[in-house]
Amino acid sequence: MNARFNKLWSEWRSFVVFVVVMLIFRSAIADWNQVPSGSMKPSILPGDRIVVDKLAYDLAVPFTWTRMFRWGEPKRGDVVTFDNPMDERLFVKRVIGIPGDVVELRRNQLFVNGEKASYDPLRADEIAELPVPNASAYRFFRETVLGHSRVIMVSRRATGTYSTFPPQPIPAGYYMMLGDNRDNSSDSRRIGLVTRDRIMGRAHAVAFSVDLDNYYLPRLSRFFTDLP
Repeated sequence: MNARFNKLWSEWRSFVVFVVVMLIFRSAIADWNQVPSGSMKPSILPGDRIVVDKLAYDLAVPFTWTRMFRWGEPKRGDVVTFDNPMDERLFVKRVIGIPGDVVELRRNQLFVNGEKASYDPLRADEIAELPVPNASAYRFFRETVLGHSRVIMVSRRATGTYSTFPPQPIPAGYYMMLGDNRDNSSDSRRIGLVTRDRIMGRAHAVAFSVDLDNYYLPRLSRFFTDLP
């Protein structure tokens, strides 16, 4: 029995060590996650495989929530991955409010610490460059507040329907998340604020992408591209 085990271990140990190292790497250093929904369009599309830097803010003990070292905190505008507190699914959203902020959404218009975000419509040539199918069904704006800017989209069919919530202070250890696809995102408007310990890392690039609606064909133009 020992001889057989030793033979198997001799033949497979390199593979086993490789798998263990990769699991530790993905747990604590960097990971790549598939995006199944369109809540972050136009920045991230369904079928994108995003690269997540798990060392962006801290170092965790592999396979646990325990942080050994912390050297940074999520910032406004960061795109982060986190465990949804309602059902533990992995979510990717944009940080809108950090501890100490007061965030309000008034008829789809964002206010942070009393400052109203500006909304500049994208030009036709800018919209043409966005990787969004059926772009004519949406309106696109560059939302800017407190020096941070991102492109958001809203459905033309949602005209007259506004998302609103009163001024909400963000307590220590909590963050407010919103999707860039404001009419189709299950974010802090539904799941509430997200605690710091649930944030797993910062998404910063698309490794590769497949078109979920077109036989999983690769979107070559999105391979190895930075997130806007």
